[in-house]
Amino acid sequence: MYAILDIETTGGKYNEEGITEIAIYKFDGHQVVDQFISLVNPERDIQPFVVNLTGINNNMLRHAPKFYEVAKRIVEITENCILVAHNAQFDYRILCTEFGRLGFEYMRPSLCTVELAKDLIPDQPSYSLGKLVRSLGIPVSDRHRASGDALATVKLFQMLLDKDTAKSIIQQSIRLNPKLQLEPRHLDIINELPSITGVYYIHKSDGEIIYIGKSSNIKKRINQHFTNTNQKSKRIQAHVTAVTYEATGSELVALLKESEEIKRVKPIYNRALRRTVFTHALYSFVDDNNYINLKIDVVDGRKNPITTFSNRQSGKSFITKAVEDYKLCQKLTGLYKTKTSCFNYDIKACEGACIEKESAESYNKRVEALINKNSYKNKNMVIIDKGRDIDEHSAILIENGVFKGLGFFNLNYQINNIEVLESIITPMKNNRDTQHIIQSYLRKNNRVKIILFD
Repeated sequence: MYAILDIETTGGKYNEEGITEIAIYKFDGHQVVDQFISLVNPERDIQPFVVNLTGINNNMLRHAPKFYEVAKRIVEITENCILVAHNAQFDYRILCTEFGRLGFEYMRPSLCTVELAKDLIPDQPSYSLGKLVRSLGIPVSDRHRASGDALATVKLFQMLLDKDTAKSIIQQSIRLNPKLQLEPRHLDIINELPSITGVYYIHKSDGEIIYIGKSSNIKKRINQHFTNTNQKSKRIQAHVTAVTYEATGSELVALLKESEEIKRVKPIYNRALRRTVFTHALYSFVDDNNYINLKIDVVDGRKNPITTFSNRQSGKSFITKAVEDYKLCQKLTGLYKTKTSCFNYDIKACEGACIEKESAESYNKRVEALINKNSYKNKNMVIIDKGRDIDEHSAILIENGVFKGLGFFNLNYQINNIEVLESIITPMKNNRDTQHIIQSYLRKNNRVKIILFD
């Protein structure tokens, strides 16, 4: 029995994507015997290029079920089935990631129609789904939507089954995704580790730290290091003799500690994270008509950014959402190049700052609200997050817009009294990376408590 599926996602960073639509057709080798099709609320923004590609936007998903609400149905319809997809590695990874967020380990054997097609239908100019089915005369509707692509994959797979007269390639192509056999010393290390949030340190035999990382589940992350087959993981597996860790409770604390420790220790296998972790930033300037303009641009060390982003796409997604949330002008945020009115004004979604119909004073108030929310420049505040135990919290201290350090507390008076607060804070370095980490975390975690003080 086969479960032929297609998944549409939000796009974005590797393993941070969310499912926006899923279609699964249960296929017995002859006909479809069951099906499941649903939009899914990914609880994160869809990248603009994905909206253009699929036509699925945030508004369409506002009332769609979240993944945990459809997870049981996905488990049931794929049980005792081989997953089949065009580029199965992607769809299977996304499913495993979503189930992993629910604390559930999802495992199914899988089969990739790209690999099969290359063996059974050689010499095709392209093996992308759209071009391949077109060259084979297979009809496809709703391209780049889960149902349309999954149905096209059903028809393609049926053709591949017909062409596999020896029945050998199908058998050989099944990827059962077996657990790699861990060495006894690796098992011993994993068994000693907890499933908690924190920073971990991988040591070689003389005690030297060769890698520093952070995870919301240290045991699971180290297991991944020991079972991955990429070159860096293989080198770590060969040299590791011990793993130590520091519990943080809070992911923000873990990110800040990881960043500082990597810069201090400079482990041999952390080369990528020694560099700056952001490339683009949000800047503002006042134009000749006194309107505050916003612009996403490459980071410039000579300028003071409002906030920073890991890449241009992340920045563009942010400003697109900001235009919607704060009713800003597309022209004055760099999203719509024009000498007249912006597109949103034409559809009555912009108040007309682009053509000076809305006053600069009125428009700038909304821009300043956005800037104030997303920058902690000149602010005195404490960010309160999870602690290492149920009755503990973490505190990240910022004074006059400068990150001072972090600590842990049990009683509220410890953070309400600035002198007591400063005494429990462990000083840490303020730099552009820490600013980026804090601002990015606050953008993604609206429920974090922030206390402002004079």
